[in-house]
Amino acid sequence: MTTLYATATAYPPYRYEQEDVIHALPLWLAGDERMFALARRVFENAAVQTRYGCRPLLDLARPLSLTEASQLYQRTARTLGEQVVGDCLTQANVTPRAVDLIILTSCTGFMIPSLDAYLANHFGFSPHVKRLPLTELGCAAGAMALARAHDYLQAFPHHTVLVVAVELPSLTFQLQDFSAANVVSSALFGDGAVAVLLKGERQEGKPHIIATESTLFPHTTAVMGFELKDSGFHIVLSTEIPDLVRTEVPSLVAHFLGQHGYTAQDMTHFLLHPGGRRVLEGLVEVLGITAAHADISRTILRDYGNLSSAAVLCILDRFLKSQQPR
Repeated sequence: MTTLYATATAYPPYRYEQEDVIHALPLWLAGDERMFALARRVFENAAVQTRYGCRPLLDLARPLSLTEASQLYQRTARTLGEQVVGDCLTQANVTPRAVDLIILTSCTGFMIPSLDAYLANHFGFSPHVKRLPLTELGCAAGAMALARAHDYLQAFPHHTVLVVAVELPSLTFQLQDFSAANVVSSALFGDGAVAVLLKGERQEGKPHIIATESTLFPHTTAVMGFELKDSGFHIVLSTEIPDLVRTEVPSLVAHFLGQHGYTAQDMTHFLLHPGGRRVLEGLVEVLGITAAHADISRTILRDYGNLSSAAVLCILDRFLKSQQPR
C-alpha cells in the first residue's frame, strides 16, 4: 500500500511580483509596440501574482551564455534539492540510509551525473540506493514520478522512495526570442523544488495511492517542449493546449475512474496541474466540477506560477498540509 508520508517545498531567493515584471517589460520589448501590447495583456491575464527565480528580476535583461545558465542551474538545483530533501526526511523521521530509491524530475536544466548523485553524497545515502532521473517528461513528470514510485513499491513493499522535483524555468527565458510562446512562458512559469517521501506500508491517517494510469496522445509531440539551441532552451508552447485538454481529458478521466467504480462527481478533491488560467478553467468545465475543486491549484498558480514538473507536487504539499483527506 503506497503511502504518502511527507512533503516539503523550497523556492529560490528572488521574488518576482507580476506587477513589477510588467513595469520592466519595456526593457525587453520597447522596440516592438505590437509585441509589447500583446505581452502586457498576457502578463495581466495570466492569473499569476508572484513567482520566484534564481536571478534578480532586472538581471534577466542580461542574456546568459549556455555555460553560465548551466552553471547557475547546477548550483541552484543542488541548494534547493538539499533543502527539500532535508526537510522531507526530517518530517518523516527517516534517515538518509533508509531511502531505497530516489526518483528525480527536472526538464529545465541538465546535469550528468544527475542531481540525485550529488544529493546522495551530501546526505550519505546508502551506496546501494537506486537512482531514476526523469529528465524529458516536462510538466507531467511530477505525477509520473509518483506513479513510478507506486509501481516500485508494489514490487518492494518494505522499501522507501524519495521523489525530488527541481525546476528553474527562469533560466530558459530568451531575451532575443519575441515569439508568442516565449511571451506566454515568461508570464507563467516560476522556479521551485518539492520532495515527497513514500513508503510501501499503510499508516493510519495518511493517504495512499490506489491506482495510476498514463495516456499518450498520438501525434502531439509539437504541442509542448523545448528546443535546445546555441542560446539555451527555447520553449515550444502551442495555442492548442487548452482545446486539447477540453477534448481529451473528459474521456480519459471517465475511463480511469470507471475502472474503479467512480465518476468525477464522486471525487471530493482534485489536484489539477496549473498549466495556466485557461487550462484550469477548461478542466473545471469539462469535468463538471465546481470552481472550489481547483482552489489549491489556482492558489499555487497565483503565488508561484506554473512550476513545471514540481507544480502538482507543490499542490500535493499544500493539500496535505491544509486538508484532511481520507
